[in-house]
Amino acid sequence: MLKSIPDGCPEAKPAIRITDLSKRFGTFTAVDNINADIARGEFFMIVGPSGCGKTTLLRILAGLENSTDGRIEIDLPPGCGRPVNSMVFQGDSLFPWMTVWDNAAYGLRMRNAPRTQIKSVVGHYLDRTGLTKFADAYPHQLSGGMRQRVSIARAFANDPEILLMDEPFSALDGQNKFLLQGELLRIWEEEKKTVIFITHDVDEAVKLGDRIMVMTAQPGRLKMIVPVPLKRPRDVLELQVTPIFGELVHMIWSSLREEVQRARDLDEAKGLRK
Repeated sequence: MLKSIPDGCPEAKPAIRITDLSKRFGTFTAVDNINADIARGEFFMIVGPSGCGKTTLLRILAGLENSTDGRIEIDLPPGCGRPVNSMVFQGDSLFPWMTVWDNAAYGLRMRNAPRTQIKSVVGHYLDRTGLTKFADAYPHQLSGGMRQRVSIARAFANDPEILLMDEPFSALDGQNKFLLQGELLRIWEEEKKTVIFITHDVDEAVKLGDRIMVMTAQPGRLKMIVPVPLKRPRDVLELQVTPIFGELVHMIWSSLREEVQRARDLDEAKGLRK
């Protein structure tokens, strides 16, 4: 159940409050009893083994799935006319018949934004993502990394309250992934959107996140939430040589490793039963 946090709440309101959230598909439990508060402007990372319900949780946050139990409360500013969320997917989600410019402008056009606003906003984000020279190109003319830049430009141009990102860099080679992490951080530093970002990459989680939620193997439960005490703005290259970066990666991976192994054991057991 998705609803707004009541204005009478006496405490500082999180942007998102997840309470006792569960999702079942028939007899299969994908997500089980998740509780978390996410602050406004926070870069919140989610890591967990394959099949632990990370994407299901994100889809519930996006309003694409309904929870079976529990609720999600979203605190929207008074009179907010912006979209609640925009989502950046793992795969290519661009419209192949549209140019880079038209893809980036899609959300604004669907909201009937003034032409001058579209020109200004889309131009800004194509510039920030290094795509100005490719404004008239079509997705099939772009590399995978450039297509994901268009997806990021489109999401920010839509000016949502919350940005949901489902492993957006996982299909990219290491060099493009590294560059896009830096570009995403630079844009986020300007906008300070509330971001929820799913990744399998523990290094990526530490580089980008303010806090990292570790989920268990299925059914997906909250195992721990780890604060990332690294100063901002961050340089993704410099971070990797700091002792605290290595310590955080080691700690999170140590917690995650047993869940990954448990997920493998479950998969093997299912295979033996077939």
